[in-house]
Formats: sequence, structure tokens, C-alpha cells
Amino acid sequence: MKSRFINKIAIMMVTVFTIGGCTDLDLEPFGEFTSVQVYQDFDNYVQVLAKMYAGLATSGQSGPDGRGDIGGQDEGASTYLRAYWKLQELPTDEAIISWNDEGLPSLNTLTFSSDNGFIAAMYYRIFYQITLANEFIRELSDANMNDRGISEADQQSARMYRLEARFLRALSYYHALDLYGNVPFVTEQDVVGSFFPEQTNRQDLFSYIESELLDIIPNLMPAGQNEYARADQAAARMLLAKMYLNAEVYTGQSRYTEVITQVNEVINAGYSLEPDYNHLFFADNDQSNEIIFPISFDQVSTMSWGGATFLVNAAIGGTMRNFYSFGVPGQWQGMRARPELVRLYPNTNGSPDARGWFHTDEQQIDVENISNFQDGYGVLKFRNITKDTGDRPGGPVSDHVSVDFPLFRLADAYLMYAEAVLRGGSGGTETEAISYINALRERAYGNSEGNISAADFTLDFILDERGREMKWEATRRIDLIRFGRFTGGEYIWQWKGGTFEGTSVPAFRNLYPLPQADLIANPTLEQNPGY
Repeated sequence: MKSRFINKIAIMMVTVFTIGGCTDLDLEPFGEFTSVQVYQDFDNYVQVLAKMYAGLATSGQSGPDGRGDIGGQDEGASTYLRAYWKLQELPTDEAIISWNDEGLPSLNTLTFSSDNGFIAAMYYRIFYQITLANEFIRELSDANMNDRGISEADQQSARMYRLEARFLRALSYYHALDLYGNVPFVTEQDVVGSFFPEQTNRQDLFSYIESELLDIIPNLMPAGQNEYARADQAAARMLLAKMYLNAEVYTGQSRYTEVITQVNEVINAGYSLEPDYNHLFFADNDQSNEIIFPISFDQVSTMSWGGATFLVNAAIGGTMRNFYSFGVPGQWQGMRARPELVRLYPNTNGSPDARGWFHTDEQQIDVENISNFQDGYGVLKFRNITKDTGDRPGGPVSDHVSVDFPLFRLADAYLMYAEAVLRGGSGGTETEAISYINALRERAYGNSEGNISAADFTLDFILDERGREMKWEATRRIDLIRFGRFTGGEYIWQWKGGTFEGTSVPAFRNLYPLPQADLIANPTLEQNPGY
């Protein structure tokens, strides 16, 4: 059953937000309460926290009704997960989208500029989330709660909410670190009011996020003990491990031993692989013991044209409905696989590798015409059906979905452990790393025929295996960057750099530009080099 907490989208919204000169973000409050009124009553605290979690999934206060949290952006296209997925997948060798909305073609081809609306949408979502978290953490200080007469028992609960808000803020700052690098930096310690926040750099932001996570991990709920889709120690450790895995990209210093330290804690926390790989991406995947931290969706309570609804609907087109059930009535004919992704698998029908399901009927493998859905194989991954019946979940809504997005899952912890061992991290062994890899491959193959030996265990193999296991899970861009293959000419794929054959791309595109509108709103900001 989906979490009651995540389905409890906050019924009130704080109307006093101050983001200062941090962005050109136009916040859209629709409640009728000031922050003073909201935080006077302890019962409201969990609703505001729910709003922060929901901000990863939904577009606004009451569904896709034209009243999104962020003004000046398409409500469906600017949701957090939808924007994040596009930036992590569309410029890579894994996905391409046929739509011609302004800004999408340049994401497909790694030729984007600082006026790209989809890049801006992610940036504004990130800082909207950070603004919510900063205010929540500030208002829930011990001093403020004492002044309001909040009981000690309620304060204990509020302190846990405060830790979760710090996790959510760290998550958004991590996305800012990864996507944009040097960004405006504001915390709850900054004075409320209009001001131009200082721009931080990647090294300092990395250190800040690291210190926040290390500080909150001991006091968060133990792994698996919090309500579903809420942060716990395992979620925070996975986020920290992700940062450490990419530390050379962010700071120039490797931290692979720390990766192993964190993922060992996660691996030993009681999670287990989902027996059937495909079930990880169905509508009842909230039942899986592999998913460590999801972005939760419910087709009735958390409706949105972004997130999982986008991932299910936009991947359907051509003759796909003649062969498979997707649990939604329409087909948006958007995303397909690039041929480089398809060729990572030994076949395209899920045999012998169950992760390699692609739709090939009346499709061609090469993407000669980006706007034609039949150019490129269809990807069969996210489907709004249940594993027991193969049907959509019951309910009055037909075009939204209940598939949760697995932001962190155990298989990724296994892959991070293996890569960190190969890169020289201490605290792990090659034998254990290979056993983790083979556990994933035995699930995929149904037997040991796909198992690898020490001779196969290389960094090139790990990059390919990450593509096979984690395809379309918003990890590919940073994986390619970490391996030195996103930009430059060492690895070329179709439409990289704007040509069908692909071409070299300059290294400055490892970072996205800060939105041009934000540079105008905050003249203290400096644009990333190259834009």
C-alpha cells in the first residue's frame, strides 16, 4: 500500500517565502496562511514536510491544474523528476526524444545554451525545494518551538522532521552540485529578506553537503524503519556514496574508500534484490525490498504530467500496444533507445538478459530522424501494471500512474561497491565485488550463464554493466562523465554534437549553464565557462 504520508500532500502552503536574489524563480503560493500561522500549530509540521517530499514528484499544490509551484514554466514539463531525468538521460547514449519543444532538440544533441527552458526548469525546482527546506528548518529551531509552546514530545517528532528536511535539502544541493557546479548558496542561517546570495564553488558545496549528511545520519531513522518513501540512514548513506563516487569530478580528489564504507552499511542493512528485475518498475514496486529511497507516485493522490506518468506514457508509441500492457490508455510517442544502449545487450527480447527488453516491431535501431518515433527501438521498463495481475491498479483515474521511481536501490549499491574496489578503494575485495555483479547477472539471466570471472572485471565492463542494469534511471550522464566519455571524442554516439554519426563535444558541457534569466536577476553570479 502506498504511504499515507506521501499521499498527504500539504493542504496549506506557507505564503511568506523569501528567496532573495537567489534565482529569478517566481514562487506561486496558493494557501491562505502566513508562516507564523502555519508553524504555530504542530499538526501542520508534517503537512509542510509532506509538501517537500511531494515537490520531488508533483507540479503544485493540487495536481496538474495550471497552478504550479513555479511560474513561467510549463507545469508538467517542469516537475522535479521529469526535469532531472531529461538532463541526465537525453544528452547521453541511452535515450532520445522525438518532440520538438523548444530546448529539447539541443538536449538530444548536447548543443544546449543558457536560455534552454528545460535546464532552467530543473534549476528553479532545485532552489524551490531548497527554499522550502530552509524555511522549515529555520521555523523548527528549538528556540522557535519553545517560544510557540510546542510540547517536548512534539518537539522530539519535529526534530526528526527537521533531519529529513536537511536530507531533502542535501539531495537538492547535490543535484545542483552535479548539474550546475557553482551555484548560489543559502541556508537557514541567512537573514530573511531580499539579498544577493554569494555563489559557492563545487569544492565548498561538496564539503557542505558531506558535513550535513555525516551530521544527520546517526540520528535519522535506521534503514527501513521510517515510513515508506521517507528518508532514513540508508537513503542518506546512498546519497553520500554517490557524492564520494564522483568526488574526482566534483573536487579533483578521489574518495573511493569512503564509497565502500557507506555502501557496506547499506548492503548490510537488510535489503535484498527483487527476484524479477522487471517488477522493480511496475505500479506495485512499493512492495520491493530492493528500493532504498523512491520518489513516490499515486495515480489518484499525487497526479502529475511529470515524473512516472511521463516515463510511462512518453515511452509508448508505434505498435507497442499490440504486444504489451502499460496500464495507461494513451501513447505520447516520445522517448526511445539510442542504438548504443541496445547493443549493450546480447539480444533485444529480454533473453538471455531480462534487462534487455526492447520493442522492435516496425522500429529501426538507428535514429536517422529524431522526430520519427519509429527511428530507435522502444524501451520496455516503466509500466503502470501490477506484478500479480498484469493490470493497472484500480481507481477512477486512467492516464496517471502509480509507479514509484527508484532513486536509490540495492543494485546500484552493488555496482558502486564494485567500481570503487576497481578504482583502488579500501575496505572491499575483488571477490566480493564480483559476487555482487554476478548476483545481478544471475537475476537477469535466470542462471549462472552470464556470470563473469576476474578476467572480465574491468572498468569498461562496469560502465557497460551500469548501462544494462540502470538504463533510464537518471544515472547515465554522470556515469559517462566519471569515465571521461560524456564530452570529448573518445566515445561517440548517434547525434552527439548534432550530427547523425556523432562528433566530439567540448569539455565545458560536462556542466549545464546557469539560466540566463538568473544571471540577470542576480548580477553577482558568474556563468559557467563556455556559455
